[in-house]
Amino acid sequence: MGPLAGIRIIELAGIGPAPFCGMLLADLGADVLLVDRKGGSLPFNASPELDFTRRGKRSIALDLKRPEAAGVVLRLLEGADGLIEGFRPGVMERLGLGPEACLVRNPRLVYGRLTGWGQSGPLAQAAGHDINYVALSGLLFHGGHRDSAPSVPPTVVGDIGGGALFMAVGLLAGILHARESGRGQVVDAAITDGCALMGTLLQGLRAQRLWADRRQANALDGAAHWYDCYQCADGKWISIGALEPQFYRLLLEKCGLEGEGLEDAQFDFPDWPRHKERMTALFRSRPRAEWCELLEGTDVCFAPVLNFPEAAAHPHNRARGAYVEVGGIAQPAPAPRFGGTPAQVRRPPPPVGSDTQQLLEAAGYAEEEIAGLARLGVV
Repeated sequence: MGPLAGIRIIELAGIGPAPFCGMLLADLGADVLLVDRKGGSLPFNASPELDFTRRGKRSIALDLKRPEAAGVVLRLLEGADGLIEGFRPGVMERLGLGPEACLVRNPRLVYGRLTGWGQSGPLAQAAGHDINYVALSGLLFHGGHRDSAPSVPPTVVGDIGGGALFMAVGLLAGILHARESGRGQVVDAAITDGCALMGTLLQGLRAQRLWADRRQANALDGAAHWYDCYQCADGKWISIGALEPQFYRLLLEKCGLEGEGLEDAQFDFPDWPRHKERMTALFRSRPRAEWCELLEGTDVCFAPVLNFPEAAAHPHNRARGAYVEVGGIAQPAPAPRFGGTPAQVRRPPPPVGSDTQQLLEAAGYAEEEIAGLARLGVV
């Protein structure tokens, strides 16, 4: 059933980090009830049945602009452990579903608020997206080559890393506290806060004067010849991360670079650009498959740079079961792995409102009450 079996989460439909957080908890066994927008559409006009972040959840469709809808959500919350919402500050209050109203109905509820800028601060009411939150945290500045603009990472660093994962930890910590104390609370998960915390390792290096405020000027940002991505003869790419001295020596040995004056040059900072030119020419001399045959699985710290189909087909990912089929469609498998209570995708992504009748009945609504809500356009 998964390690979170018995925990119920109410998720207010949104985009990006909140749905991913709900999916993660559902994969781990939580019963996630998704409050979809009645008559609404998904971002990019996506099909709900192909939105993997909906998997494992049950869906009820409500028109939250109708005052009666708040009563439905409050009734669902009576048996819930947590709530996830990702609206701008003040929206839930205007819907009659702010923390005060919800905690009165369920004092043990952990009320998760997941936003980009947080519930307070001068930017709290501004719109934003992953790129903006990562930029404000200081992380975006350090991505990319020295002579280029900062590299824009896929929308995972902020929304998923700084947002969804921190929200999941916050909810579970709050639920543990509520089970001990009987008291719920509000969790304010700002993506900017999470991204700032994700920079702790680099900030610690900077405090020791081991990290410079310049792109591609540090050991772990692509400046070093032993820590970067290189293009191969066939146009494909590989990654090298030979940080430890013994791994660096093995890299030189495997690549036939012994005796070329590189043995003592791992931290020869001024000459890194010259060494990088040598490595660039070397890796361009063969196709990626040959470098994989030579280096993959060794302590050189090597991996090919794969696209999504290649990643799904890679022998290591296949052996790990890193991808699963749900409803005949391949997608990433739940993580992490549990020895005694395995996580699993229990159901494919639901159509909008597919479980409305069942969830209302489970919440105690009589048949005539459900029919009345339908006549009013609430459900």
